[in-house]
Parts: sequence; structure tokens; C-alpha cells
Amino acid sequence: MQHRRRSIRLPGYDYTRAGAYFVTIKAHGHETSLGEIHDGGMHLNEYGKIVEHAWQDLPVHYAQVELGTFCIMPDHVHGIILLHNVDDVVVGAGAVVVGAGLRPAPTPTTHTTPTPTDPIPTNPRIYPLSEIVRAFKSFSARRINAVRQAPGTPVWQRNYYEHIIRSEQEYQQIHQYIQANPANWAENPRRR
Repeated sequence: MQHRRRSIRLPGYDYTRAGAYFVTIKAHGHETSLGEIHDGGMHLNEYGKIVEHAWQDLPVHYAQVELGTFCIMPDHVHGIILLHNVDDVVVGAGAVVVGAGLRPAPTPTTHTTPTPTDPIPTNPRIYPLSEIVRAFKSFSARRINAVRQAPGTPVWQRNYYEHIIRSEQEYQQIHQYIQANPANWAENPRRR
């Protein structure tokens, strides 16, 4: 008997569509392996820094991606991913410029501009959100497993949660939720 996992994605929705998406990616077994909360702030350990780098690197590999607010917690990651239409993405001269749309709220850890030495895709393809999340999980897991010398060890849960952000007001509410997440951890660490 084959086990079939039920998809938690919105049926019939095109996840290559331009828009803002709130994603939550949880660590395998709810392991608190990415750092610790101290005095209402998240302090990343080596694995958490690897995760942060992999997240910030997404726009380098996916020209349609712009990153909004994100937060790495001890056992999960919250982030806003903005996908742009391929027609809105201009590639060349060492820069990726994205067109109009929701703008990410500024945070100290947000990084969306590639450096001049970063490889820039010359033929931008539009990837679905699931491929972008899969790549993030794969990049970060491989790097973490190399550090801990444990190839193939699960780092992330198999799935992820997403929410389609449908308005600027909703975007701002989610932005505030993400920013407040470390301070709220002490109230209920298993709920966040």
C-alpha cells in the first residue's frame, strides 16, 4: 500500500503567480538547532547562520524572487517571499531589478541586492514557490550536514506552510507578527 500525502496548497492556485507569500518552514522533529532566544531576541548559532545565508541567497538564484521580512527561530523560519512576473525582471549589467508590487518592510537582516560578483541569471525562468522553498531547504540542509558531518540527515520537515498575502494591510500584519516572533517565544515556544 502506497502512502499518499495530502497537499496543503490551495487547490487550483498557480504558485508561479506574482504576489507575496508568507512561508513557515519547520525543523525536523521540532529540533531547536538554529539558535536560542535571549532577552527577546534571536541569537543564531552556526546552523542558524547557514540558514540565514541560504535564505538571503535566494534572489541570486531566482531572479523573480524578492525577500521581505524574515525571522529565523530556534526550530523554524518565517519569511515573506515576493514573486515577480518574468516581464518585470530586468537582468543585465550586474543587477537584477524587479518591477512594481508590494515592497518588503525593511528589517536589519533583509538582504535582497546581489553583490557585483554574484552570478546573475541571464535567462530568468519563473519557478513555483514550492521549487524556491525546496531549493532553500536543500541548500541549507546540505551545508548544515557538511558541518555536522552527517550527510543525508533530515534538517527540515517534509512540507512547509504558506499563506497568500492578499493586501497591504495583511502584509503589514504579517510583517509585525514576524518581527515580534522572538519576543513572543518565551510566552509559548511550541506555538510559534
